Amino acid sequence: MLTLRRSDERGYADHGWLQSFHSFSFAEYDDPAHMGFGPLRVINDDVIAPGRGFGMHGHRDMEIVTYVLEGDLAHKDSLGNGASILPGDVQRMSAGKGILHSEFNHDLYKQTHLLQIWIEPNERGLRPGYEQKNFSAEDKRGRLRLVASPDGRDGSVTIHADATLSVGLFDGAETAELSLNPARKGYVHVARGQVVVNGQALGTGDALKLEGESALKIEQGQQAEVLFFDLAA
Repeated sequence: MLTLRRSDERGYADHGWLQSFHSFSFAEYDDPAHMGFGPLRVINDDVIAPGRGFGMHGHRDMEIVTYVLEGDLAHKDSLGNGASILPGDVQRMSAGKGILHSEFNHDLYKQTHLLQIWIEPNERGLRPGYEQKNFSAEDKRGRLRLVASPDGRDGSVTIHADATLSVGLFDGAETAELSLNPARKGYVHVARGQVVVNGQALGTGDALKLEGESALKIEQGQQAEVLFFDLAA
């Protein structure tokens, strides 16, 4: 079964310095029909104004993946980590039994555009952790490149959840096909561009839920950047 959700059906919040689309219920956006999908709990599509950001704040018992589309996001946390997250980087922060962090766009002239993803962990009360890796555009071109997995295989970051995340760039004749386990869930999010997924035409911000499907096919991309989650049912 395929379930399509268009970009303009998402929740939206305008905080002045932050424009945020919510794929699932978050903060003041409360939609009982969209509380998550399998262990996937949050996809926030955030644009942060120049010179602004999130001050130090806390999280618990969540695997948080940050994927920057444009600009630079400065990260600091209570574990002593400090890094810039750039386009192509995938950052995983395991909140575990508790962590504090801040996220800031220090550029005074350019905005930062990112996806922040929350995935429910297999186990609560884990030791907090942090990992960040870069995946080049060439490595994602015309294919789904695994970037997060429970076992860190193929150089992906390690998440403590029954889920994987793959990312691909598609344009023109580039096509990717993937066999799926029908007993699991699949979730496609189009970060930008246009693409056809299992016969469904998707644009920027659109999503497609896959349940009981045995295959995924991505084709007819137009400068498309696509995220695919393989999730426990």
